[in-house]
Amino acid sequence: MSDHSVVVDGSSLTPAGVERVAREGATVSVPESARQRVRASRERIVDIVDSGEAVYGVNTGFGELVQERIPDDEIEALQHNLVRSHAAGTGRDLEQPEIRAMLVTRLNALVAGYSGVRECVVDLLVGMLNNGVHPVVKAKGSLGASGDLAPLAHLALVVIGEGEAIVDGDRLAGDEALARVGLEPLDLRPKEGLALINGTQLTVAIGALVVRDAERAMRMADVAGAMTTEATMSTTANAHASIQRVRPHQGQATSAENIRRLTRDSEIVESHRNCDRVQDAYSIRCLPQVHGAVRDAIRHLRTAIETELNSATDNPLVFPADEADDRASGTDQAAVLSGGNFHGQPLALRLDYVTSALANLASIAERRVDRLLNPNVQEPHLPPFLTTDSGLESGYMIAQYTAADLVSTIQTQGRPSTDSVPVSGNQEDHVSMSAQSAHVASDAVDRTIRVVGIELACAAQALDFVDDRVPGVGTRAAHRTIRDHVPHLEADRPIHRDIETMADLIRSDELLAAIERDLDDGVA
Repeated sequence: MSDHSVVVDGSSLTPAGVERVAREGATVSVPESARQRVRASRERIVDIVDSGEAVYGVNTGFGELVQERIPDDEIEALQHNLVRSHAAGTGRDLEQPEIRAMLVTRLNALVAGYSGVRECVVDLLVGMLNNGVHPVVKAKGSLGASGDLAPLAHLALVVIGEGEAIVDGDRLAGDEALARVGLEPLDLRPKEGLALINGTQLTVAIGALVVRDAERAMRMADVAGAMTTEATMSTTANAHASIQRVRPHQGQATSAENIRRLTRDSEIVESHRNCDRVQDAYSIRCLPQVHGAVRDAIRHLRTAIETELNSATDNPLVFPADEADDRASGTDQAAVLSGGNFHGQPLALRLDYVTSALANLASIAERRVDRLLNPNVQEPHLPPFLTTDSGLESGYMIAQYTAADLVSTIQTQGRPSTDSVPVSGNQEDHVSMSAQSAHVASDAVDRTIRVVGIELACAAQALDFVDDRVPGVGTRAAHRTIRDHVPHLEADRPIHRDIETMADLIRSDELLAAIERDLDDGVA
């Protein structure tokens, strides 16, 4: 478990903070300033309920049933029925990091102070995170509008002591899971069931983890590309600052700078500086342009995720009366506005964009693997498939098959944001499919990390066949660290462990940390 708590205040949560809670088990805390907002928002809801004003989801039905007015003595039952009826997910159970990411992002949305829940709801979510109560949530069932209803409903079931949760590896009924760690379920009050399930927290939770992993894949793809550049005796002139200056895309400039940093003081590059080769293949020569475009796509997603993490995404939203107008429901103290902040389109489009970008990053990495292995195109100093006894041995031949399979899967997966299926009696007649986009992007980044890991392993093997010329400062550190975990392929062995090890080195940031210990200006 992480040593330091992540402060959840409704306005400053980052992808890194989500990852700390989700993957490192960091605890969370809510500051008093956020608690004051929660209390004020709850007072507004109570004021509106006491007034008898009709408010969507508070004393009316949901979706197509919005015109059904709920009697006062059934308002609380309405919230419990909402949670139960919407827990209609199916498919695999989400993994623990995904659940923790959902919990912390929903908590952050609630403490922004526009949802109208009681402080005890906040405290229970904090307690669940800090005591390791992880609701069983099904992966399938969300359309990304009205938010991620079904997944969040499965999460909310545990809040009311129903559903199931995992505690210390045991799968328990919701009330038993809470009791094991000294927590008690809640009886929901007006608006609270809706506030718990209406939002984009499955999408943004997975999206935040996608951002973190995509940035890792991106940096390590630059490292792999630099190593391949050296191992194939290619030029680094393609990374010259003047080329980037006259086409100043930010990502392109950054990837080019990384290549220059990583190959700094490379005896390999310097040894053929004035050779008669005019140009290298596109997979090497156009690395800054292709990697840079992917980098820009990931940055575009990061911006959207950072905004969404600190947004109020349920419906309706609760405001002070002076922040609304006469179209709002409410009183002279409080107002409720209905809108569409739950709609996941801003995330769906960017997640699909990043999936397409990752398909290109994985594809160009696979093409560089081919240039390292393929006897028809590789350099004379490299043996076929990077084994000294080719024919008897196959070396890394089948690693390329694996890379090709991974690339093909990314390329052939759909782009869910282009689809919309009307639901709820056609009241909800346009949906984003953002949750599907998040799942696809998550799968794509996992596959991309593995392809990049294959290139790193092959590039390290290829550098072993270069004579005593020393690689650059950064590539030398990368090669040394890879060899600490993956030995030189002297003879055929099962290499699936090599691939998994390389993926772990990328995900854990161990390879990046080793490079940056030797490279003062790091890998951007």
